[in-house]
Parts: sequence; C-alpha cells; structure tokens
Amino acid sequence: MSCSSSNPAEKFMPEDIQEKIHNHPCYSEGAHHHYARIHVAVAPACNIQCNYCNRKYDCSNESRPGVTSERLSPEESAKKVMFVGGEVQRLSVLGIAGPGDALANPEKTFKTFELVREKAPDLKLCLSTNGLELPKFVDEMVKYDIDHVTVTINSVDTTGEIGSQIYPWIFYNNKRYYGKEAAQILLERQLEGMKKCVENGILIKANSVLIPGINDKHLPEVAKKLKEIGVFLHNIMPIISEPEYGTKFALDGIPSATDQEQMEVQEACGMDMKLMQHCRQCRADAVGLIGEDRGQEFTKDTFANMTFDDLEIKYDLEGRKETQAKIEEFRFFLDKANERVRKEKEDLSSDGQTILVAVTTAGEGMINQHFGSVKEFLIYEAGDRGIRFIHHRKVDYEYCAGPDGANPIDGIVEKLKDCKLILTAKIGGCPQDDLAKAGLIADQSYAFEPIEASVLKATRKYFNLPEELEAN
Repeated sequence: MSCSSSNPAEKFMPEDIQEKIHNHPCYSEGAHHHYARIHVAVAPACNIQCNYCNRKYDCSNESRPGVTSERLSPEESAKKVMFVGGEVQRLSVLGIAGPGDALANPEKTFKTFELVREKAPDLKLCLSTNGLELPKFVDEMVKYDIDHVTVTINSVDTTGEIGSQIYPWIFYNNKRYYGKEAAQILLERQLEGMKKCVENGILIKANSVLIPGINDKHLPEVAKKLKEIGVFLHNIMPIISEPEYGTKFALDGIPSATDQEQMEVQEACGMDMKLMQHCRQCRADAVGLIGEDRGQEFTKDTFANMTFDDLEIKYDLEGRKETQAKIEEFRFFLDKANERVRKEKEDLSSDGQTILVAVTTAGEGMINQHFGSVKEFLIYEAGDRGIRFIHHRKVDYEYCAGPDGANPIDGIVEKLKDCKLILTAKIGGCPQDDLAKAGLIADQSYAFEPIEASVLKATRKYFNLPEELEAN
C-alpha cells in the first residue's frame, strides 16, 4: 500500500506512522473521504458520569456519542463486522466506542477484538475510552494489535476544579469518588495511560468536549499537555447540549457550542497540536463513511442466521483487497490534482486576505452533491496561495425538505454567514438568488471536480486572479 499523501502534515511523518493512519478515516483527513468505519455497541457499562452525556438507547434520529439502537454480544459484533465488510468493501476500521466505555467492559471488548482479528485480519482495530482504566489494559491492547486509541480528556487542571464541574463521580477500584478528588484521580489515570500507550507505539487521538463557560479557555492548556506527552491528534468536539437530550448541562442551560466558538478554540489549540477537524461525533453503532450513517441498514436480523463460514464467503477478503486497491489508485490521481494546494495558515495568502468557502460533497474528495440535499457543509479557509480544512457544519434541515411556512434558505444562510463562497454540484436559480442577496456566491462550475484544487481556483477567481496557481 502506498503511504504517499498530498497533506504536508502527513507526508513528512515517519513511514510507520503514515502506514498506520493511511486508511484510517478518523486519523487521516484524506482517508475520511474514501474509507469507512464501523462501531459495534458491545460495551454498555460506564465507570464515570459526565454532565454532557445521556446514554439513551433506540434513538435512531440522534447522531451523537453514546447513542445506539441495539447492543450486541462479541459474537454478534464479529458477525456484523464480517457482514458489513462484505457489503461495504471500503470498510477499513472497527472501533468500539460504547455506548458506555470500552475499558469498563473489558471482557466483551477484548473478546470482540479477538474474534475480529481472527475473522477479518485486514481491519484496523481501535477503541475509545475515558482513560480511567487505560493503564491497566495497554498490554492487552498490544496483544491484539490495537494501535489506535481515543481518550476523552476535557481538563488537565490538577486541582480538580474544572474537572469537578464536568464529572459528578467516577467508579474506581470498587469505590465511588466525587468532586475534585474524582477529577484528580481521573486525570492521573488518563495521563499515565496515554504515556504508556505512546511508549508502546499506540497512536492516541484525544477528544476534548468544548463546554462554553467551563473549559473553553482552558483547552489550549490541554493541547500543550497532549503535545508534551506525545499524543498524535487532538479533536475539539463542540458540546451538544439541546434540552431534549436530557443531559445535566442541557437542563442547567449550558448552551451547545457554536461553530464560531469551535473555530476560535481550534485556532488556539492548533498552535501546539495537530488537530482533527473532520470529526462528526459518531454514534456508538455508526457504519459507513464519516459523515454518513448506514447503521439502520445492518441490524441484527440481517446477519443473525448466518454462520461464520457463510460470513467468511460474504466478507470476501480478496474482493476487498481489489476494491481498496482501486481506491488507492483513485486517491493517487486525486492527490496529484490537489498537489501544492494544502497549506499551513501562514502560507495561505500573499497579502493576508483569506475567505471561508463552503463545499457540498457526498464523499471521495469531490464536489458531487446537489445543494438541495445537503445535510452538512465542509468549510475551508482559503487565500490566493492555498487552502486549509477548518471543520464541517451541519444544517438543521435540507433545503428541499425545509420547514413549512418559512424560506428554507434562512437557516442555511445563518450557518454560513461568515462564508463568501459555496461550491456545489448543482443548485437551482431560486436558492442561488437568495444566497446572493445574503452575500453568498454559489458556484456550480466545479461540479464533480476535486474539492481542494477547486476551492483554491474558486478563491483566486473571487480575488480576480488567474484560477491556476503559478508553478514555483
């Protein structure tokens, strides 16, 4: 497998790191356009309480961590992975992300990994944890070649003042701890576990939930500590705090973090850490590309009556290799098309001028989605020299399925009010005119073209420059 990448931050990494992240959609921004993941909901118990979490079940319309429609046994999980791997041949990663904590359910978690390692040897294995039990299980993770671990860490305040506002209690060594003492124990265990993972060559992605008024000003300190430890990637996740979700923070009136708040904190944290900016805060039973969820297609009844022998045929290891070889060929040519486009922030512009550009995509790194069916936009910052990906922004409804009695463009304009351009595969005259009145230029001339190269061309056109960047 080629590990080449047009992303400068990835291209200069050691080859063994490039190999680990190359087809992992969470750890590689480039891979998330092409490779799918599956989360199996095999770990129901949790050993801490978070004020932003309410682990509800059977919530098929909710896309947020801790939510699942059905829990599985390790055997059912392995069967599901094999069935989905046959249907979705771009599947490259199995993750255990709850609905509780993977390491609070160690028997189920590691039995699942044991079965999948045997039955689907080409998949990468990863897990998500709050880190409380992480030091205890690093050796077990090494045993099963689990080399990607996500740790949610929201504070590095050793006094426990910030953490105690986030975690009411933890359950550790058969005892419940509260307040600052709980936060201090959790932090000690998180730092110890992450250091041990790094020492054993396990890549760490740290998730931090951005909670306005609680840890928003503190997260840059978290980023500094993560860099000191050797954490690979930092993901700033905006708190989802709608009252209907029933979390303590939501009921107490702590608001959801806005796109602008997330951008500000990312800017501050990005000074020290490589950031993950394409996260979608997936469900505990997510299936498919990041940004899509096909979980409802693969419920237990689709594979329950199949034997492992049947599923081995279904999984079709050789067919999967052929499919993924074609993906790599496509990625090679896509990288060539986008070459020299991605830049660090200071290299985006020759005169300091940049704009935000929104893009509609159905995947594969192309501008290939109709404006009317968009559920989220990818947001890029761009100047006359280069571009950088910022994050995605979800909209409350698709344009073609907007609320009765209101212009559906209004909610979209509010979400994109700081953008100047929208690049889309197709858009009707009415929404295009409405966007123009709001100061947003919708451009469909780059339909089915590579995203990154097109963002730069469109930005240069916006600045009345030749679309093509001159060769150095």
